[in-house]
Amino acid sequence: MRRTIISDTSCLIVLSNIDELEILRLIYGQVTVTPEVIAEFGGSLPDWFEILSPKDRSRQEELELEIDLGEASSIALALETPGSTLIIDDLRARKVAEKLGLNFTGTLGVIAKAKLNGIIVSVKPILVKIQSTKFRVSNEVLQNVLREAGEEDRETV
Repeated sequence: MRRTIISDTSCLIVLSNIDELEILRLIYGQVTVTPEVIAEFGGSLPDWFEILSPKDRSRQEELELEIDLGEASSIALALETPGSTLIIDDLRARKVAEKLGLNFTGTLGVIAKAKLNGIIVSVKPILVKIQSTKFRVSNEVLQNVLREAGEEDRETV
């Protein structure tokens, strides 16, 4: 059975801004998003995205007290979807997901997975493109991604 992948907005924005949204389909086949994430994304998504709303609106509203709407809806949906993996970048939202025992990764983890699965040849060119966007990432995190993808010997991004 295929694992459900639920994405928050930031991953979609970053990958869309660097014309690499297709990486998600190549790794996961289908990605699930909430209507709130679609609204935050502000554009249309390919038909391999599934749109679902969490059933427990009160849980989502509780989460909205700590994190933004897209993250809250994504985490609420992940809580209702056993065995799912959440793609989420915001540090506060990641801490909430961790506290709730959810499986999660971030955009850079997706890029590393693409390399490890042979979907891309190297993470470095994609990291360079990501750095040209407004996506903030520390050098330490960049080095961790390069190491995870087996590219740590190469010069810094």
